[in-house]
Amino acid sequence: MSTTNIEEKQFLLRFKCDTKSHLTILDHDVCMTQCPDKLCTVFCPAEVYKWEGIRMQVGYEGCHECGSCRIGCPYQNIKWEYPKGGHGIVFRLA
Repeated sequence: MSTTNIEEKQFLLRFKCDTKSHLTILDHDVCMTQCPDKLCTVFCPAEVYKWEGIRMQVGYEGCHECGSCRIGCPYQNIKWEYPKGGHGIVFRLA
């Protein structure tokens, strides 16, 4: 019996990206001044959030649409919306 880790599972996903992000950091200053641990960079399984210098970067193109960022940010500083119809994650079977 083989074990599969999250990285291997991610290869089974495809994305149809929109040109506009469905994820928005509401206030970048909150990330910089109130969240020293940058928690979204830890709990997002797709590693969509990256802290770069003084600003949170959002790579929405690889979002798994799990909603963990929507409920995990202790400052409610991430606006999460469903991607526009026909866009977003496309699941395929192994």
